[in-house]
Amino acid sequence: MGGLVTVFRRELAGYFATPVAYVFIVIFLVMAGALTFTLGNFFARGQADLQPFFTFVPWLFLFLVPALTMRLWAEERRLGTIELLLTLPLAQWEAVVGKFLAAWAFCAIALALTFPLVITVNVLGNPDNGVILTGYLGCLMVAGAFLAVGAAISALTKNQVIAFVLAVAACFFLTAAGSPVVTEFLSQRVPQLADIARGISITERLGGFTRGVISARDVVFFASFMAFFLFANTIAIDQRKAD
Repeated sequence: MGGLVTVFRRELAGYFATPVAYVFIVIFLVMAGALTFTLGNFFARGQADLQPFFTFVPWLFLFLVPALTMRLWAEERRLGTIELLLTLPLAQWEAVVGKFLAAWAFCAIALALTFPLVITVNVLGNPDNGVILTGYLGCLMVAGAFLAVGAAISALTKNQVIAFVLAVAACFFLTAAGSPVVTEFLSQRVPQLADIARGISITERLGGFTRGVISARDVVFFASFMAFFLFANTIAIDQRKAD
């Protein structure tokens, strides 16, 4: 596990060694606040909760998480440093998981910095902070799922732009799959596909967390989802490490 910790520390420090981390966090916080208080009708709803914020988080991550993952492996491959990384005395899976955990920790920091929203709803009313806590946990699960997908895609190419576009497309599919527009359209034409769309929808799974319910099925879904794409990431690195 020493190799995993080393990669984790190296990657997390790397984010804050460049303006990338600060730009990501500022954009995330500004957009989260703007969407929550404007499109989310925070004050007009007359309820002291963070449902508007949780509604928009997957759509924010849809663009911001791929911006993080596009460099995870594509940059290593482009610069030729992937060979150096993989020749270090650490297992290949340690490098994959270490990079993933560093990006996930960064997303957790970004989410934690939205604490003024929690303070705001507590000042304005008497919210159920347990529901807010599970909602944040759900958002963290969504970030992990998107990161796993984006990292696997980044491992397939040297081009960061291609990695970004493909990751956005994949995350959009996972986010939009459970939207009422998509499910109603499929229900009227191919009901079986509507059930599949709901089953793979990230937003559908997040809904339970934002209602204060931590379902074992949802936890297993996210854990299995991340494990599958991290395994795919490892296979992709192994198959293309000589490219």
